[in-house]
Amino acid sequence: MKEFIKRHISDSIATKESLDIDKINETALILAETLSDNNKILLCGNGGSAADCQHMAAELVIRFRGSVKRRALPAIALTCDTSILTAGGNDIGFENIFAQQIAALGNPNDTLIAISTSGNSENVIRAVMLASEIGMRTIGLLGGTGGKLLNLCDTSIVVSGLETARIQESHLLIEHIWCDLIERKLFPEFF
Repeated sequence: MKEFIKRHISDSIATKESLDIDKINETALILAETLSDNNKILLCGNGGSAADCQHMAAELVIRFRGSVKRRALPAIALTCDTSILTAGGNDIGFENIFAQQIAALGNPNDTLIAISTSGNSENVIRAVMLASEIGMRTIGLLGGTGGKLLNLCDTSIVVSGLETARIQESHLLIEHIWCDLIERKLFPEFF
């Protein structure tokens, strides 16, 4: 069992060590710019990626570091309102649940973070397409080869590999790095 555990840990480390630092920095700057211009960040994804949306939105609205007593930053996880999600799934189809929320809440110059370990989630694809149409910036946080979303998003970070768990672990690390860099960029007086 110990070797099995060590293999999980070493696989996770290897996946994280292969991340594109330049892309992480580039996308963090886009997110910081979005917020400094008084625009908002919207996030969408399914399953574990839905939980990531919720987690990152909380870090931005509340704070990433407890020691940084800053103003709230506008971020909305489109994965949280069960009434919207179930009404949308029932009335307009699950494939449209995020796009409909983009239509209601998205504005030009807002940024959509589209999280998908496969890059092929239809409801995330439709959200990205509509966000692009209305002038939002789109960032893909993807896995594997990036799937269809790779060519639809303005920019993407792709965590290589096929194991969903390793991709999700890396996505969470990237989200934490983004939140840290956003706080450092927008609130330098705390650092």
